Amino acid sequence: MRIVVVGGGAWGAAFTHLLRGRGHDVFVAGRATLDDAPYDEADLVVLAVPSHAFGDVLGHVRGAAPVLSLTKGLDPATGHRLSTLVQGRPVAVLSGPNMAEEVATGLPGAAVVASDDEQLALRLQDAINSLAFRVYVGSDVVGVELCAAAKNVIALAAGGVDGLGLGDNAKAALITRGLVEMARLGEACGAEPETFSGLAGMGDLMVTCFHPHGRNRRAGELIARGASPAEAKAQIGQAVEGLTTAPVLRDLSRRIGVELPITEGVCAVLEGMPLHELAGSLMGRRPTEE
Repeated sequence: MRIVVVGGGAWGAAFTHLLRGRGHDVFVAGRATLDDAPYDEADLVVLAVPSHAFGDVLGHVRGAAPVLSLTKGLDPATGHRLSTLVQGRPVAVLSGPNMAEEVATGLPGAAVVASDDEQLALRLQDAINSLAFRVYVGSDVVGVELCAAAKNVIALAAGGVDGLGLGDNAKAALITRGLVEMARLGEACGAEPETFSGLAGMGDLMVTCFHPHGRNRRAGELIARGASPAEAKAQIGQAVEGLTTAPVLRDLSRRIGVELPITEGVCAVLEGMPLHELAGSLMGRRPTEE
């Protein structure tokens, strides 16, 4: 396939390496070459850009080739899922436990490609799947995108647990309840329950919360140790999607009437609440049935 990958960050570079390993002809479009990419000749356009830039970058993509989104977030301007911004062409999303540095070095991994267009999902599965990167297909675009966005917010909280030295029991409990939050939100938005126990849900949540180099987990750890969100982002030196997504996810949950206590707490910390107060408030919530 002739593929344009838009985005020169770690995930875009790793995915380009994966595609070239399958023999595809890949053009990488960075900021300087965004308008010069051969979109009209492409069989596929892959977007691997930060969520806040997704809509603007999409406006530069000419032609009618299908779009595959690798971005894990929501549109900050509208609160909408990113795939809904793609108009007039087929769209698919890819997500899963995919730490970029591991994919780039050929370590084994897996992901799910979801699309309303079943034939597009199957074509992408055939184009991407390899012995090192197993690709599953699905149709739950809503669930996959919400998982991809929400897990970064939970990872900020998990990093906070690490930064405060609260232990693995606390971290495991937080991650488990975070998964419940994700599923609760997904159910309200029409997602399929199975998605949240799959690669895009539990799989991506686990690796994001536990990987030592995960940006969102690391940002939460730095904030717990006294850094401001801006300082944490500057120290990491790359996009930290959870910092952008947290308030968007909170506002979405309020609009549809879904309770997300961890997400609400993360937002409160980002707005100045001391993290130890958040821990106390979460532990002090009225006990309920699981």
